[in-house]
Amino acid sequence: MDIDEGFYSRQLYVLGHDAMRRMGEADILIAGMRGLGVEVAKNVILAGVRSVLVQDEGMVEWNDLSSQFYCKEADLGRNRAQSCVSCLARLNAHVSVEAHSGPLEEGLLSQFQVVVLTNSSLDEQKRIGDFCHSRNIKLVIADTKGLCGQLFCDFGEQFRVLDCDGETPLSVMVDSITKGNPGKVTCTEEHDFVDVTHVTFSGVQGMVELNTCGPVEIQILDDYSFSICDTSRFSAYEKGGVASEVKKAATITFKSFCVALEEAVRSSEMMVPTDYGKLEEHRTLHIAFQALHQFEKSTGHLPSSRSKVDADRLVTMARACSGASSLEELHEGVVRKLAMSCRGDLAPINAFIGGLAAQEVMKACSGKFTPLCQWLYFDAFECLPEEEEDKEEALTEDMCGPKGCRYDGQIAVFGSAFQDKLARMRYFMVGAGAIGCELLKNFALIGLGAGEGGHITVTDMDSIERSNLNRQFLFRSQDVGRQKAEVAARAVREMNPALNISAHQNRLGPESEGVYGYSFFRQLDGVAAALDNVEARVYLDGLCVRYQRPMLEGGTRGTKGSTEVVVPHLTKSYGPASSSSDKAIPLCTLKNFPHRIEHTLQWARDQFEGIFKHSAENVNQYLRDATNFLSRLAERGEVEALEVLEVVSASVSDLRPLSWEDCVRWARLRFETLYNHDIRQLLHCFPPGTMTSSGVPFWTGAKRCPHPLTFDPECTTHMDFVVAAANLYAQTHGIRGASRDRGPIKAALKGVHVPQFSPKSSVKIHVSDEDMEGDQGKDVDTARLEALKADLCSTRPEQDRQALMMHPLEFEKDDDSNFHMDYVVAASNLRAENYDIPTADRLKSKLIAGRIIPAIATTTAAVAGLMCLELYKLVQGRVQSQAYRSAFLNLAVPLFVMSMPSKPRLFKVSGREYSQWDGILVEGRPSGQQEMTLGAMLQHIKQVHGLEVSSLFYGPAMLYSAGPSHEDRLQQRVSEVVCRVTKSELPPHTEMLEMVPDFVGEDEAEDEEEADAMAYLPIRYVLVPPGQN
Repeated sequence: MDIDEGFYSRQLYVLGHDAMRRMGEADILIAGMRGLGVEVAKNVILAGVRSVLVQDEGMVEWNDLSSQFYCKEADLGRNRAQSCVSCLARLNAHVSVEAHSGPLEEGLLSQFQVVVLTNSSLDEQKRIGDFCHSRNIKLVIADTKGLCGQLFCDFGEQFRVLDCDGETPLSVMVDSITKGNPGKVTCTEEHDFVDVTHVTFSGVQGMVELNTCGPVEIQILDDYSFSICDTSRFSAYEKGGVASEVKKAATITFKSFCVALEEAVRSSEMMVPTDYGKLEEHRTLHIAFQALHQFEKSTGHLPSSRSKVDADRLVTMARACSGASSLEELHEGVVRKLAMSCRGDLAPINAFIGGLAAQEVMKACSGKFTPLCQWLYFDAFECLPEEEEDKEEALTEDMCGPKGCRYDGQIAVFGSAFQDKLARMRYFMVGAGAIGCELLKNFALIGLGAGEGGHITVTDMDSIERSNLNRQFLFRSQDVGRQKAEVAARAVREMNPALNISAHQNRLGPESEGVYGYSFFRQLDGVAAALDNVEARVYLDGLCVRYQRPMLEGGTRGTKGSTEVVVPHLTKSYGPASSSSDKAIPLCTLKNFPHRIEHTLQWARDQFEGIFKHSAENVNQYLRDATNFLSRLAERGEVEALEVLEVVSASVSDLRPLSWEDCVRWARLRFETLYNHDIRQLLHCFPPGTMTSSGVPFWTGAKRCPHPLTFDPECTTHMDFVVAAANLYAQTHGIRGASRDRGPIKAALKGVHVPQFSPKSSVKIHVSDEDMEGDQGKDVDTARLEALKADLCSTRPEQDRQALMMHPLEFEKDDDSNFHMDYVVAASNLRAENYDIPTADRLKSKLIAGRIIPAIATTTAAVAGLMCLELYKLVQGRVQSQAYRSAFLNLAVPLFVMSMPSKPRLFKVSGREYSQWDGILVEGRPSGQQEMTLGAMLQHIKQVHGLEVSSLFYGPAMLYSAGPSHEDRLQQRVSEVVCRVTKSELPPHTEMLEMVPDFVGEDEAEDEEEADAMAYLPIRYVLVPPGQN
């Protein structure tokens, strides 16, 4: 089976080709097309199974529209499966999607490898559970009732898991291997093989037997070494080699539904926790769901919302079930909450449980990741409003009864007044990618901003690419190239025509502060961050702190996801960014001593950027304004200036290519320079066998002794490099006639004269970054530098300058026709060959060099669901931090950790406690008057807040310091002082100035950490008159 890598690219990094192929041969039945069923179906179809049959005998009702995003008001009274099948089919052209409106008969069930039941009766679950278990058909049962969810899996008595966690196998470079029984392997770095039992070897020289002997059992000796098999009869080890972890498979035994139903309460191993603080409550939910089925069977309906009579009856039934199941303690409060809200059908709960259920379907199809064994329960009772029974605002049956509207499933839980409040909300969402699409879908379903005064603003600067379609489900193939925000807004408006939403294409940053400033934020109720990088999150978080607005934040990486809610004065904020876990690769490692494929890929990416982007940009800047270019270049130091001017000079001189053949020649010579001459020069400076001053071999450990490559036109990788390099060089110089045809290229190569290598004794190769920094600026050929400057200073005619303009290339990893990844893969693998580093295929190279974040729709849906549960609490105005939840989940394992958000850190200023949320807000034009002076502002702060400013900063600029030197500034307007000190005019859109003061009597910081905290009491000086937007 061929895999559409362009469509599935981000998911491939999560599952891999083998799992995707197995999944592509699976046929899935999903029964029940209410909100939960359609969520499961959407995720499974996007994942890429062979076929999906959606089944439902029921008709669309008002209650369905609160979470069934593919049913509309016009579908009321139509069959649910038939109403949504066409929309589901458009999600993925590779998947056959059909609808069935008849019953679930055994003949139908036997046609599928996986059966999913949603919102089904207990009797049906038992019947189908027994049938599927006896026929080895994988079964997933999912159910949601109000704020609760249930999930069950039965994958048969012998289910094989090929990869339990999906983590990249660990690997380590080999430093030495002894001959003996057992042999001892010493590594060049700490190996992290704590739980590893077997490894394979590759690239070992000398003791080559290890490369072909298959998995080898290991015993850990210490952090740097482990023992292996008997190596006494193997050849002597010479150098090189990588030891790689062998992932362990596992066989899991599942019990049938009926058996697992009875044993779940007695066996803690059969219930996967979603909240470690609710273990006993979720045991109660296991009983309560059974009692709920009994209630519905005996009465023909679920308990009425907020009905105390029905709640009492359900508690009685739960007690009876509890006694029969030997549950130690029944939490009756949990049963009552379930009874009061079970008629609800909430989009966020369905998104979370639907994401989990779909992931289990994928596990059943592929054998990838550890399946759920076997029960899972989830509740979000913290979302219920805080109330006392005797309060007038306590919810009643009438408040939560059906109103004949699309929000009935939500009103059943929260009441109609809360629905009205949701409709009036004004929210700002940043990002319309994967999480953004899921959030917008949820917003439309719950009615956020869908009433008078309500509004959603979404911004995303990106356009839709084909690789987005696999998980950003609001987009279709015909949308490729269009703006994400615009298409997403249109799609959710179709789901809920009442939604008030506007789409922007602005990048969030200092350049958009004129749009997203004080006036914009003060009319918001909150912000949702659907961003894919930490820097943007931190910037948005800073705006939320400045303007005192809550923020919902979520992120994913493969099967892992996290959510965080930021509430002014109640929780800590998201930022600032912590130091990155991805350590920067030392420059000397990249330049001369790579030892991992990550090093060669980064080197190749740097080569691309330097040759095909930065060099072309430098040439264009020179051609536009030579004098200014040379002046600015002088500020970058002589070493960099000489490198840049050499390239610029070559690009505007006779060395510039004029034909396609010239580009081929350049590419061939580039190969010789990078993979032969540069390596031979390195070996000339440090020959094999070189010893350091301390008497140890220079080429040892992480320093791998390289060898030069000899160009071979019959070698695929060699030609890959030449073809890609020549084409890219032609593109940057605007040369026509470029080609992929290797025949003519090989013919052209025969005429290329390749100069012989001649070692240079004057070249110094740095062995460390410190050594490189110490020599910065030394040994620069200043005569050559001045000659280049003089030559380039001469004025060129306008027509010549236009003809010489180049075309810089922006690296684009997802276009397989543009030669970008062709170049990077070939350049990296050739350098890896130089240093005997195992090469990487195109998929892995693209992941690393393209800095791709693996992604899958299931995790995205689950994370967005959890974020919207926190949104409920924000809209309610909850003021207790214990009501909120931050979450971490890993659907591969599966693992779920819910925790209360951290409180903001406190610090003291002049004896008073403050947090990062505190600041001194000053209206610069009170009552519409003229702007106040600096002196008036300082006096205002002293009178109102009891704080005397001793010095004041705007960014790095000091605006004021107590004493005679700045007395004249006290009479100037605050904005005038800022302009005077910074020597620049304020942008016309500036509405607020944030200044950092020091105060008289302020406590001195005892350490750097405390000093950082004490910077969080800014003066927020508003330039906009009150009431003016």
